[in-house]
Amino acid sequence: MRKTFVAITALALVPLGAAGCVSKSEYTKTVQAAEARYNALDAENARLKRELADAAKRNEQLTADLTLKSGELGKSIADLRQRVGTLEGDNARLTQELADTQKSREEKVREVSSTYEQLVAKMKGEIDKGQVTISELKGKLTVNMVEAILFDSGRAEVKPEGLVVLSKVIEILKTVSDKSIRIEGHTDNKPIVGPLVQRYPTNWELSAGRAINVARYLQKQGIEAASLSAAAFGEFKPVSDNTTLEGRAKNRRIEIVLVPKE
Repeated sequence: MRKTFVAITALALVPLGAAGCVSKSEYTKTVQAAEARYNALDAENARLKRELADAAKRNEQLTADLTLKSGELGKSIADLRQRVGTLEGDNARLTQELADTQKSREEKVREVSSTYEQLVAKMKGEIDKGQVTISELKGKLTVNMVEAILFDSGRAEVKPEGLVVLSKVIEILKTVSDKSIRIEGHTDNKPIVGPLVQRYPTNWELSAGRAINVARYLQKQGIEAASLSAAAFGEFKPVSDNTTLEGRAKNRRIEIVLVPKE
């Protein structure tokens, strides 16, 4: 290649020789300058070829990376779509469950309200006399009976008049199948005195005996035992002021509470 370049250069200088005299030194300088330019251009060409090859390699690597990431992105998108589908399914299921729960709650509230209305109608006489109060709050129905209507003073056995009142409640309770029935015994804060202490050391024992006897009577009249429970609160859950006769009379009571089954 170099010889060819020199030959071309020499031929290019022939006309100069023909046109006028050119010294040997000037000719040599001209050839050397041409060779230097050629060498520089050849080196630049080699450098550019190397850079082109490197760029081609980088392009191949970038293409491979892009293909890999495109596949990963496609997989991520597919996974996300699957998760969205699963979440949408879960959301639809939970929405339906919530609707069913709300419907069931509304039905139970209606049932309790119906039971409440029946009890109020059945026990209107006792309610008017202040012997019984009936309340309903957040699905919890409570029949509150003052002590005097069910028991003689200091006794835990239900008296005959009390059995008549309880029979009215039982008639309604037999129609309730989805509630637990809790019998709660309550007293005033006057301590047990005299011979009764041997049988009922504290108001807890007295309130427990009364609650259990009412529960036993309800069972004998056909209320399922598994739905019944008895609780004794003694003097510790008053509903009125224990410093007055009227307040203490209100605190001495039996409460029949209907609550959702666990």
